[in-house]
Amino acid sequence: MSEKDHSDRQLAGAGALTYATLDAIAAARAASADPAQRAALLADLCRLNTLYMIMQAGSGHLGSSFSSMDLIAWLWTEELVDPNSGAPGADTYFSSKGHDAPALYSLLIALGKIDFDLLHRLSRLGGLPGHPDVATPFIATNTGSLGMGISKAYGMARARRQTGHGGRVVVMTGDGELQEGQIWESLQPAANERLGEIVAIVDHNKYQSDSTVAAVSDLGRIEDKFRAFGWEVRRADGHDFHAIRDAFASFATVRDTPKVLIADTIKGKGVSFMEGVACGDQTYQFHAGAPSLEHYAAAVGELTARINGRLARLGRSPLTFASAPLPVRTSPSRPERLVVAYGDELLRIARARTDIVVLDADLLSDCGIEAFRQELPERFIECGIAEQHMVSAAGGMALAGRLPIVHSFACFLSTRANEQIYNNATERTKIVYTATLAGLVPGGPGHSHQSVRDISAIGSVPGLVAIEPCSELEARLAIRWAIEEHAGSTYLRFVNVPLDLPYALPDSSALRVGRGVTLRNGDDVAIVGYGPLLMSNAWRAADDLAALGVSAAVIDLPWLNRIDDAWVRETLGRFQAVLTLDNHYVTLGQGTMVAAAAARTGVRAEIRSLGLTDIPACGSNAEVLAHHGLDAAGIVREVHQFTTPGRVVRNRRGAVLSGPPRRG
Repeated sequence: MSEKDHSDRQLAGAGALTYATLDAIAAARAASADPAQRAALLADLCRLNTLYMIMQAGSGHLGSSFSSMDLIAWLWTEELVDPNSGAPGADTYFSSKGHDAPALYSLLIALGKIDFDLLHRLSRLGGLPGHPDVATPFIATNTGSLGMGISKAYGMARARRQTGHGGRVVVMTGDGELQEGQIWESLQPAANERLGEIVAIVDHNKYQSDSTVAAVSDLGRIEDKFRAFGWEVRRADGHDFHAIRDAFASFATVRDTPKVLIADTIKGKGVSFMEGVACGDQTYQFHAGAPSLEHYAAAVGELTARINGRLARLGRSPLTFASAPLPVRTSPSRPERLVVAYGDELLRIARARTDIVVLDADLLSDCGIEAFRQELPERFIECGIAEQHMVSAAGGMALAGRLPIVHSFACFLSTRANEQIYNNATERTKIVYTATLAGLVPGGPGHSHQSVRDISAIGSVPGLVAIEPCSELEARLAIRWAIEEHAGSTYLRFVNVPLDLPYALPDSSALRVGRGVTLRNGDDVAIVGYGPLLMSNAWRAADDLAALGVSAAVIDLPWLNRIDDAWVRETLGRFQAVLTLDNHYVTLGQGTMVAAAAARTGVRAEIRSLGLTDIPACGSNAEVLAHHGLDAAGIVREVHQFTTPGRVVRNRRGAVLSGPPRRG
């Protein structure tokens, strides 16, 4: 091990992070006149900075960022014409998969396209979003929800022909992304209309999430499939700069035909133990999130040694790298993990109910069903990144007498497959839809993954009852109710973030449709919501309000689209003020249904709903909750503003609860 390699390992081990400055990057790029050598140095420097960004953020996708890095380093420095500048004749580049946004950000920073200080602000409020967003300079389109890229490229190409703008549209896709049906819908129109300015690149790293593509849903002969749709196809090593150059030179000779480069890459390329091939058939460990500090130190050691080794062979001095403190993060001391509890209870039930079949959309570990697959593999179906197929397949199974339990992220399950969910409902069969990663947090991935419209999207589906539990106990009760008590279909909504809960449901708790449970008694204002995030923040807000002389009740109402009018009248009728909380858009969230029920039943309280009114912000969990007013401080603030202008609301001891805004 070199002295520099050893010092870098010590640096990371001591709690510091390593990155390359603009001066270091400029020195490396000036070290060789050979384009391939320049690109190799730039790609590794960007890998180092991508690793730094993800460690700072605590989130991001290392594996797919590293697999695409060589491709984008070559494209942006040697192939594309004035990329994403908007100038006439300029090329446009974007990544459809979106997971590799940190790679593109690090490259844009290295090329001076965006402010270097943003290197320190991945997935932070006002920084670089976890998935691409057009608010960031040189980002051409919003992505992260898979399958849309070639359709977007088609639209761009058509518009450019109408305006005479010119230029190519180059779009990167993942290989797992090819399981999305929209990809295949987009191929034929592009070929039929002879859109030769479209170039798709498949980052074929053979992995999706933490499993191999072949194990999830094998793609077969990808080249033949694209050719069958009328596309010009080339295949090349995505880490060989000469091969990439030659593929694009070949494309330049073909007019009036869309092109696709199948780029054979390695997930995690550039760090030996992160490379997919090093994992064999085991679970891939570096898909999402920050690596351990030990792994980080080893990765920094490999990257910096290779960068300086390249420079030494060119007769150049080694680079000096900058450092920054390792961010301090706190973890819950006794977190409740609702998704894990749900999965455990589902497996318990399934041992006795042989009609239960579990379907998954490549999100096994995020949906709490790993143990189910291990114990009951014959009743587990992996559908891949194909939510519409999965939901319709569940419909077919339900018609054949099975009880399908369908799993995906809420942002994809409720909306991408909404028509299929409705079609199943018209057949009056029974299906359980389990939607995880619901709501505003985690805030790091950004709006493509923040599911804040699913209640409105599925709330009116006939016979479908939507529930969000607030604790592990309620999660267990919810899946049992859905399977054993409810005759129709159920949508179970889960927050994935583990939280310390300041409350506990009684062990004797039971679910009663449309009725909530009072977690904390109060006299002046009722705070009504659902789920562990809202209920925890409501409880802490009630603590703060108590110190101000305001007595706040905290009420858990897990039913998202069923409200019992009698319960509303009995429970909320005694309050002067009711604040509803939604981990969702206010429009058509649970709060609007509570307000409607209060109006129907003659409840005369002042009712206000607190939730999202705009596209969710990207940032740390604390940042986005504060930004949207759903943290404890925001709830307290809303209670104090809780009235129409000019009217004063007092608590039962005569203290002013809210009133006209103060001047000055």
